[in-house]
Amino acid sequence: MSIPSLALQIQTLPDNPGVYQYYDKEGKILYVGKAKNLKKRVSSYFNKIHDTAKTNVLVKKIVTIKHIVVPTETDALLLENNLIKTLQPRYNVLLRDDKSYPWICIKNEPFSRIFATRRMVKDGSEYYGPYTSFKTVHTILELIKALYPLRTCNYDLSQKNIESGKFKVCLEYHIGNCKGPCEGFETLENYQNQVNAIREILKGNFKESLKDFKKMMMHLAKEMHFEEAQKIKDKIEVLENYQSRSTIINPKITNIDVFSIVSDESAAYVNFLQISHGSIIRSHTMEIKKKLDETDEELLELAIVELRERFNLLSREIIVPFDLDFGDKIKVTVPQLGDKKQILDLSIRNAKFYRIEQLKQLQIVDPDRHTNRIMAQMQKDLRLPVEPRHIECFDNSNIQGTHPVAACVVFKDGKPSKKDYRHFNIKTVEGPNDFASMEEVVYRRYKRLLDENQPLPQLIIIDGGKGQLSSALKSIDELGLRGKIAIIGIAKRLEELFYPGDSVPLYLDKKSETLKVIQQLRNEAHRFGITFHRDKRSKTALNSSIESIPGIGEKTMLALIQHFKSVKRLKLATEKEISDVVGVSKAKKISDFYKTNNS
Repeated sequence: MSIPSLALQIQTLPDNPGVYQYYDKEGKILYVGKAKNLKKRVSSYFNKIHDTAKTNVLVKKIVTIKHIVVPTETDALLLENNLIKTLQPRYNVLLRDDKSYPWICIKNEPFSRIFATRRMVKDGSEYYGPYTSFKTVHTILELIKALYPLRTCNYDLSQKNIESGKFKVCLEYHIGNCKGPCEGFETLENYQNQVNAIREILKGNFKESLKDFKKMMMHLAKEMHFEEAQKIKDKIEVLENYQSRSTIINPKITNIDVFSIVSDESAAYVNFLQISHGSIIRSHTMEIKKKLDETDEELLELAIVELRERFNLLSREIIVPFDLDFGDKIKVTVPQLGDKKQILDLSIRNAKFYRIEQLKQLQIVDPDRHTNRIMAQMQKDLRLPVEPRHIECFDNSNIQGTHPVAACVVFKDGKPSKKDYRHFNIKTVEGPNDFASMEEVVYRRYKRLLDENQPLPQLIIIDGGKGQLSSALKSIDELGLRGKIAIIGIAKRLEELFYPGDSVPLYLDKKSETLKVIQQLRNEAHRFGITFHRDKRSKTALNSSIESIPGIGEKTMLALIQHFKSVKRLKLATEKEISDVVGVSKAKKISDFYKTNNS
């Protein structure tokens, strides 16, 4: 049976919510997606040229379209997630996680043991978690151990075995860590009451345990058992300290999950926080590698479905940075202020820190990938037609119009290329005129590159505001390079970026990598220019001083400059020290000159 044309397949798609699947000519799965309206969503792939090359390649490969209709968009989201996991299409993001997470187990047995495990056994035992790190699990178990004397042995403590005297108390009993249920020294009812209190602690509810301990402490104090009362007081302090560490928001906020996303060109980072009684009881951040040009909304939807499934989350309310639809069963909150906004900001901050950490590791392990990512980000942030692999930055230096100089620094692949740095002496401009100096320098630089057939940069940065940018543009226009090289100006005070012909400046995020590269370029141009300016000033001062000595020529002058570096050192030098450099007769002339002038 022949495959109908794509146009016919699209035409016959329903207008209902559902999941679509793309297959190539060999019948291999390419992509799985969900849609509120199947026909509209699938049609959108074929009626335009996409921004990303990968999407265009995907569309070219599609031969067969299959679909599954579902009642709601929420059902479509769940089905999409399951199909991606099962089919693993080439062009879908895969939310795989090979790690097995730790759980805290309350064993289904008389005098329940409480311990950490990575294996879930379906024997009626209760499992709390999974937790994202064993460190958290150990902290909680240490807290429980400090509060409640529980058994650690694995004996079968049935009533029959206890009554028959099968077991003997161990060291744990003698040091006070266990009350000896194996010999009947503790009742099952009392022990299980402790287990019930621990259940509440694992849920993040400390209120009941604190109330019980305070009641017990007051009773013991009333009965004059002050030592025992002090021990209970110590336990209250342990519990309160733990609670104050973990409580970060209003304790009334309970059973809520928080999700946030931070993304760049190649990946997205989704953070998840589980809140119970105002405490964070679980936190996890996952990285999602982008396959196509997926939006933050699409990726966050997928991640939420996956994380709720992975961590067995049952909360009826989720907090997210933008509106998403998960049906009637889940309340979606996008907070604008208050405690819920605070906790969302905390989640975003966690995602950002995780991203920075991953990028630092990437920079060490795979520097090329790191560079490619920064270049792609700069192209996007600065709205450039190509990646700025070669950037040049110009800066002027003068003090009250004296010794005007300029500097050009060059960055290749986001890093300084010092061998390509250039200094310029201003030749045609008289007095302190930064605009005219900038015009001269830019013209000379690119006239030379054109004459020598050297590669031109993709981006020019002018250190200064609109005035300097306009001056540089005159030279660019004169050389016929307008439109061939992107050019922007950066104003120091507010880090404003000016574009030709646009009166409104661009403001980048203060923490963005693009702005950091631009600032590094600007600072490097300033440093390089000012160093040259100072050297020139010093040499001029030294030259003018030496030139006025009778009988001293140019060669002698250069030798003295190279040796003494400054006029002050030359003046302080002995005749013998000077004679070692230029000979006895010239040394005497120099020494006599300074003696006469100083007297």
